[in-house]
Amino acid sequence: MSCEHVSQIRDVTPSAEGCEECLALGDSWVHLRLCLICGHVGCCDSSKNKHATHHFHETGHPIIQSFEPGEDWRWCYVDRKLV
Repeated sequence: MSCEHVSQIRDVTPSAEGCEECLALGDSWVHLRLCLICGHVGCCDSSKNKHATHHFHETGHPIIQSFEPGEDWRWCYVDRKLV
């Protein structure tokens, strides 16, 4: 089964150099994720704040990509799989 949500991917500009919310809080993160719908940069689920997943729950934007150097994998929250 393929992911129908890949059609929502846009050419986005990252919203920040790090996790937007963690930067505002003065907090830290483990890894970064880029929303491929709007460009929001949030921290991963290994980070205590899990801002990338919170962004999905708030917006419904389904596809993220790793925002780590040398990584280009993409994940669909809705289908719960790599795309």
